Amino acid sequence: MAAKPLKKSRFESGRLRSKLFIKFVMYAIVEIAGQQFKVEAGNEIFVNRLAAANGADVEFDKVLLVAGDAGVKVGTPYVDGAVVKATVLDDNAKADKVLVFKKIRRKGFQKCNGHRQKLTKIQINAIA
Repeated sequence: MAAKPLKKSRFESGRLRSKLFIKFVMYAIVEIAGQQFKVEAGNEIFVNRLAAANGADVEFDKVLLVAGDAGVKVGTPYVDGAVVKATVLDDNAKADKVLVFKKIRRKGFQKCNGHRQKLTKIQINAIA
């Protein structure tokens, strides 16, 4: 009976080795309109409605964490001097419709309500 060939380790096969040399991307955890978001430069995210027009530049100074090449800075509760700069792309976006259906059995009662939350679409320009 022939001997089975030895399996290559994960390092030799290149699967894990390629993951070790990934360039680290700077990111931040920022509080926007009462919610926390993980953002990177270039991201487009939807947040609760902001009082800003299309094309307006906005800054968020409630930054909870900043991670980059220099290391990780965690705020208590916010990081001093950290600012996330963004541009408003759409100030009148809407979320998906949520349907609320109520029914009482054997009573002939049915009620259906719908709701669409208004959102603001922003693009993250820089983390400073």
